[in-house]
Amino acid sequence: MKEIHVNIHHVTRVEGHGNIVLNAKNGTIEELRWEVVESPRLFEAMLRGRKYDDVIIIAPRICGICSIAHSTCSIQACESAFGLVPSEQTLLLRKILYDAETLQSHVLHYYFLAAPDLLGVGSVFPLVETHKDVVLMALRLKKLANDLADIIGGRKTHPIQPMVGRFAKLPKADDLRAIQKRLKDAMNDHMATVELFKTLSIPQFERETEFIALKDPTEYAFISGDISSTDTGTTPVANYLEITNEFCVPHSTAKYSKHNRDSYAVGALARFNNNHGQLSTTAKKAAAELGLKPVCHNPYMNNVAQLVEAIHVTEHASDIIDQVLARGLKEEDNTVKVKAGRGIGAVEAPRGILFHDYTFDEQGILTSANCVIPTNQNHNSIQKDFEALVPQILDRPEDEIKLSLEMLVRAYDPCISCSAHLLDIKFV
Repeated sequence: MKEIHVNIHHVTRVEGHGNIVLNAKNGTIEELRWEVVESPRLFEAMLRGRKYDDVIIIAPRICGICSIAHSTCSIQACESAFGLVPSEQTLLLRKILYDAETLQSHVLHYYFLAAPDLLGVGSVFPLVETHKDVVLMALRLKKLANDLADIIGGRKTHPIQPMVGRFAKLPKADDLRAIQKRLKDAMNDHMATVELFKTLSIPQFERETEFIALKDPTEYAFISGDISSTDTGTTPVANYLEITNEFCVPHSTAKYSKHNRDSYAVGALARFNNNHGQLSTTAKKAAAELGLKPVCHNPYMNNVAQLVEAIHVTEHASDIIDQVLARGLKEEDNTVKVKAGRGIGAVEAPRGILFHDYTFDEQGILTSANCVIPTNQNHNSIQKDFEALVPQILDRPEDEIKLSLEMLVRAYDPCISCSAHLLDIKFV
């Protein structure tokens, strides 16, 4: 038997700072931790005392990758508190904008952050020489998603056009037609990506767990529906605190979550496991070709689920553009009648289900906020995966163990900075 010491500060190719600690001796695990060491963000405190129209601009700054998710969720919480129902035009435009973010985030992850592991290199840069066509394809898809976000949201990140109940500026019909053609052309790149993924070896590891995501009977849910669990079924968004059950652990500046089991997972794989029947026909075909079947308990397959979703949202955005153009774009009333109350927003960020819970006074000033981030819901699942995986690989070389654990973290596509909300101050 041997001693194994893995001490990674910090895991690379993820957003934020997280450590992996493993110490084992003679086949016995003495320490095994997924540590979140990111400085706390304190965004909920920043939002307090702000008027609602400031809140929806500040909230997206929680993240530079999934800012559209935070924008949409923040707006939803405001609308819920004020009893405001957005128009069909506004909802359709939000769906297109959301498809743009999902596409850009997924492409960023499975091509630039996860693929190097599967191709045996340390970063995307060596692939520029060995797989130039693949890198160019990834850049095309990411630019497409960014340009779509720019057209609908006013810029590529931290959108400025989505507002409570409306869009401040509407896209031009000609711009929508032009981007729709690019969306249709992008399916060739998606199919080439599927062929590439067929050649990659996804690690084989399973741990049965609960998967939680939004579920809408009318569509593959991203910005609507109830909370759905593969264990317990559906419950209204208003009951989110009964689902998330956040708690603190000493080695993490981010809270952990659990529901029906000792952990649950959110993200692309959770959405697929809850909503696979509502994927587009092309996305379903891609899932079948890549061996992704519900309910899948292999966390490494989250990368495959992201590819399947990227195909779905590309087709979905094109379809919604058809609906918008058929309806015709019309300027809408910008009056918002504020009132005291509490509202909850719930959306599927690329990394999983996101909640914003706001309470406003009669002037529309925010008095309290609670934001439950997808990655902080996944931290506990990462820890439990570690505990199940490590005993299976302890006999391997230390470098291989290290890589397996890093790949597992990266498979979740964690947004660690978003998740860090805990500040523990000790006075001595």
